[in-house]
Amino acid sequence: MSEDKYKEYQERRRKQSIANNPAKVEKIHKKGKLTAQERLQMLFDNGEYEETRPWRRNQCVAFDLYKKDPENEGVITSFGKVYGRRIYAFSQDADVMGGSVGEAHGEKICKAIDDAVKTGCPIVGINDASGARIQEGVAGLNGYCTIFGRTSVASGSVPQISIIAGTAAGGTAYAAALTDFIILAKSVGRMFITGPAVIKAVTGEEVTFDELGGAQVHGPKTGLAHFVAETEEEAIETAKTLLSFLPSNAKEKPPVYMCEDPVSRKVPEIRDIIPVEPNRSFDMLQLVQAVMDGRYFMEVQAQFAKNMIIGFGRIGGKTVGVVANQPRVLAGCIDIDAAWKAARFVRFCDSFNIPLLVFADCPGYLPGVNQEHNGIIRNGSKMLFAFSEATVPVIKIVVRKDYGGAYSAMCGKGMGADVVLSLPTGEIAVMGAGGAADIVFRKEIKAAEDPAAARAEFVREYEKEYLNPYRGAEYGIVDDIIEPEDLREKLAIHLEALEEKEIFTPYKKHSNIPL
Repeated sequence: MSEDKYKEYQERRRKQSIANNPAKVEKIHKKGKLTAQERLQMLFDNGEYEETRPWRRNQCVAFDLYKKDPENEGVITSFGKVYGRRIYAFSQDADVMGGSVGEAHGEKICKAIDDAVKTGCPIVGINDASGARIQEGVAGLNGYCTIFGRTSVASGSVPQISIIAGTAAGGTAYAAALTDFIILAKSVGRMFITGPAVIKAVTGEEVTFDELGGAQVHGPKTGLAHFVAETEEEAIETAKTLLSFLPSNAKEKPPVYMCEDPVSRKVPEIRDIIPVEPNRSFDMLQLVQAVMDGRYFMEVQAQFAKNMIIGFGRIGGKTVGVVANQPRVLAGCIDIDAAWKAARFVRFCDSFNIPLLVFADCPGYLPGVNQEHNGIIRNGSKMLFAFSEATVPVIKIVVRKDYGGAYSAMCGKGMGADVVLSLPTGEIAVMGAGGAADIVFRKEIKAAEDPAAARAEFVREYEKEYLNPYRGAEYGIVDDIIEPEDLREKLAIHLEALEEKEIFTPYKKHSNIPL
């Protein structure tokens, strides 16, 4: 009798593994996709993980759903190690009722999030789900609601990463959007709230799945995808690389790695990267890469708001977050998208004890009626708020232009920058020389015998007197002016000095950022 019980257990256990269902595996592979199980094996070290709550089943009596065998309820939840550190993860199974979220499905994910928070571990969600399970009605909706609630509460406590490895429709899209980072697999990933059929029925518009929510939409247009990978495999590798930069939770600092690149390494190439002519553009990304360990920089949202660069690197084996203007795009001006992009990144780094390096070359906020009417004031203030609220070490480097509102937006001294360094090419001023001369010397220019020549002379005078870093250093808003080749070493020195920085903040439940 007992032998029968063991056989029954072994048979039930065997059926839980997708790998033991060749027909299902073949069906999924024909779609050009990995199984939910294969995705987790690819994520975890040596393909090993511990599945959690594999026996949980729905109790829905409607449509006799409880009589059916929905296998894993459309999601596998688990924990294991990535590069030797424990993480929690879930992987939705689109071949179980479309991966639809019901009560049990939602509970399994919520329990995984709870476990991650309790143990101080990151959580990775591999999303491939069609929406709420219609057969379960309000129980399915509640499944999503609980996921939204748990994800929001966990925000800022442990890093949360979403991989879009299939269709993320309706609530699945929102669940991913609430996490810290979204990695979209271009080959199979799509995100939208309502699908093409519903859109056509309601508005008459005809659109394909990819046109509606593919990589070409969420990479460059919406910025929803922080990373766009070509394949599922690349998406999973991207998640693992990203995790290597992050601490396990908000109480820890990021992991420190052995560094074979001396922090004293000189970077003379910076002189060649920055043009002599102040109005010529250059690639700020090259400068950022030059000072990082091994010249490696993991750019975030690379396809979106290209006038702003954000991402992770290391100096001396320690993680740093970078916010930098990109003068090659819109002359480095800050627009609505760039402000939102930078503000959210700053808040993430501050949540997880990641020091910030700010590279400034910006003539100001992007002017225009479209920008004003679409909320540049509200969105631009997000950057001001994020930097002012940050308690992590912040080092600003004035590379070239640091004018007007951009001076504050890129974390000027009064915004909380701990150290402000400037290259000799730095220019800190209210505005450029031409505009300033037209205002300051308006009367003199108008009264001159040759107004054009007089204006040119006043512009040169203003440039010589104000468009340099020396006046800022005299006022104490620039701490030091350094040689470009010393930049990496100086950053390492100041980062080490600020490592134990503490700052007093008044009591509050939470801040009220201008969303």
